[in-house]
Amino acid sequence: MFAPLRYAAFRHLAAGRLVNMLGNGVAPIALAFAVLDLTGSVRDLGLVVGARSLLNVLFVLFGGVVADRIPRRLVLVGSNLLGALTQAAVAALVLTGTATIPLLLAVSAANGIVSALAQPASAAATPQTVPPELIQPATALIRLGMNASMIGGAALGGLLVAAVGPGWGLGIDALTFAVAAAAFTGVRVTTPPRTRTGARIVADLREGWTEFTARTWVWVVVLGFMILNAALAGGVNVLGPAVADQTIGRGAWGVVLAAETAGMVVGGLIALRIRVRRLLLLGVACMFAESFLLLGLALAPTIAVLVTAGVVVGLAVEQFAVAWDTSIAQHIPADRLARVYSYDMLGSFVAIPLGQVAVGPVAAAVGTRETLLLLAGLVVLSVLGMLSSRDVRRLRAVAPARAADTAPTETADGGPGDDSPTAPAESAART
Repeated sequence: MFAPLRYAAFRHLAAGRLVNMLGNGVAPIALAFAVLDLTGSVRDLGLVVGARSLLNVLFVLFGGVVADRIPRRLVLVGSNLLGALTQAAVAALVLTGTATIPLLLAVSAANGIVSALAQPASAAATPQTVPPELIQPATALIRLGMNASMIGGAALGGLLVAAVGPGWGLGIDALTFAVAAAAFTGVRVTTPPRTRTGARIVADLREGWTEFTARTWVWVVVLGFMILNAALAGGVNVLGPAVADQTIGRGAWGVVLAAETAGMVVGGLIALRIRVRRLLLLGVACMFAESFLLLGLALAPTIAVLVTAGVVVGLAVEQFAVAWDTSIAQHIPADRLARVYSYDMLGSFVAIPLGQVAVGPVAAAVGTRETLLLLAGLVVLSVLGMLSSRDVRRLRAVAPARAADTAPTETADGGPGDDSPTAPAESAART
């Protein structure tokens, strides 16, 4: 299970992503309550988080091309330094009392662009740091570390917001970006061979699109998550803090989010040991649990119910996340992996801004409880749609080798050799 840790490049990648997630656990809570303190408007909160999501969606395809053209270490370091600057700007605005909704919209949009550059490179880097047979345990280990740091981040975010205000939470997030950039300098791996050279960005995008659409399991699950993520973004990220403010309190909302991440940690430990032939089917089926937190907010917003729902959601989400990343890494060529991830992210996230912006007016028109129930129904329908695909149900995972059978050999620059697909694509998914 722990054989990937023998590789220096993997250790640096895992450390950088762990620190990133520590800050990411704090930031959503801090930003949400910063906006609520400023105007008290759920609609304004939806606009601010929606601006970041929109720019992230618009630039993620470009981020995929960049990550397949430029060494991924350089992309990771540069994007995290830029992330530190944008989050420091948000923190300064909030701490000095000069924040306005237009300023927060502008800086959030800039942060969305930076994130779009980093996400495909980060997702595609793992297969370069370990041999192909260790991709599943490597993916599970990275997510285990990230989720463990999210527990502390979410709890810290709730405590900071309740004790000293949201500005300090945003400052902590800026600091974690800088620390992560330092960690990513150690991700020295061989750049995957390119099948095409030159500056033809459109041609690169077309090649990535062909790879993306060639596998039914990829686009079916991405389509399902387009609906699922929009429902969760509106229900949990926008309506969740508003419901918490009126019921369990801000600090307790941080505990709920930390409980979800705790479930993901346990789920990661389970994912390290799971050996099933239809890994993606298991992961997608687990997504029914995503409706639980929405139902809890709608029907019984108490700390006991929401913490329990959060733990179950976390357990389920991690099974899908590991199944998806493992399936993608095993079946997509390394030199096109970042572009496929960018199309995955575009499809999965494109409706998130709509969900975040629209949920406020919908809740005002029909009621918060009714809106949350509607969103829970959309989650269930999206999972049923994914499972209706024969390709999603039948995709088989490549069994990872035992650690004892793996010889940890690295290239001269500190990483393993180039990754390549280890099995023919039959079909499978992501968030």
